[in-house]
Amino acid sequence: MSVTNESSSEILFVQQIFQVAMAEGPIMKIVFSTLLAIFFIYLNAVMVYTLWSKAVFKETPRYILFTHMLLNDSIQLLFTSMLFIFSLFLLKLIRVACAIIVFVSVTTFLNAPLNLAVMSLERYVAICFPLRHAEIATQKSTCIAIGVVWFIGSINFIIDFLYGALMDSEFLTSQISCDRKPLFIKPWQAKVLQGFSIFYFVSVSVIILFTYINIVITARSISSNKGSAAKAHKTVLLHLIQLGLCLSSFLYNFIERAAAEVGNSALFLDLRFLNYLFVLILPRCLSPLIYGLRDDAVRPLFIYYFCFVTGKRRSTVNVH
Repeated sequence: MSVTNESSSEILFVQQIFQVAMAEGPIMKIVFSTLLAIFFIYLNAVMVYTLWSKAVFKETPRYILFTHMLLNDSIQLLFTSMLFIFSLFLLKLIRVACAIIVFVSVTTFLNAPLNLAVMSLERYVAICFPLRHAEIATQKSTCIAIGVVWFIGSINFIIDFLYGALMDSEFLTSQISCDRKPLFIKPWQAKVLQGFSIFYFVSVSVIILFTYINIVITARSISSNKGSAAKAHKTVLLHLIQLGLCLSSFLYNFIERAAAEVGNSALFLDLRFLNYLFVLILPRCLSPLIYGLRDDAVRPLFIYYFCFVTGKRRSTVNVH
């Protein structure tokens, strides 16, 4: 009963802070969003520490990829929060400084679904080609895959930045409102980015759907190890849900443009804050946590470290 009362009081406290943030000006909105970002970064940090606390996690490809997802989303959350603060205060930065911040934010944003695709492919190999899994999914190949993820996620921005630096002599030194769009110097760059984003997410969706369907078919056909196949099937289904959450982030710019047409500046700030919170931040922050807590090997250790439990006895780790 006391636990229920404590949970209710915590929820009520968060609701009160949120109501204050909505009622007050930009300062309270920044304070609330920053505290929320710090909280989720802390959760991710505890989860990463949990994964680094056991050698088996550091050597298993799917946990290496999960650790990368946590680190990537934490970096993305930090730099996106910086951009949100700049936008609320209408701060201007030198273009090269803005480019670095936007580069990290955009690249980590695009890395997330690519990482999900790689994680799905790893589960696909584990279930559909179990005899070759240890040969294909090695620590080295996993690190190479992470490198490829960062290359694909960053290549479009790097090309745009180099093009701008070559075509405009004042590109690096001029001051701009820090966002992705002011870094474009030609209209066709925005269209290329839009086309790249559509192709990119369609490709990732096809990969995850392909692995999901093949794992389902394999799970129904094999007579042994049905438990692992069923678990892999649920894992890839979760990847599909996470991809949907990543796709929802693309609605951010459309909603912001619609909010800008309202005409009321106070209402625009409120809508922009809600859009940033529920469309851009929460979907990205909750999915890694949900993914980790459903894992029987990770969950006991995560709870152990998160709750600061004292004593020498620790949960045993059993990775399948």
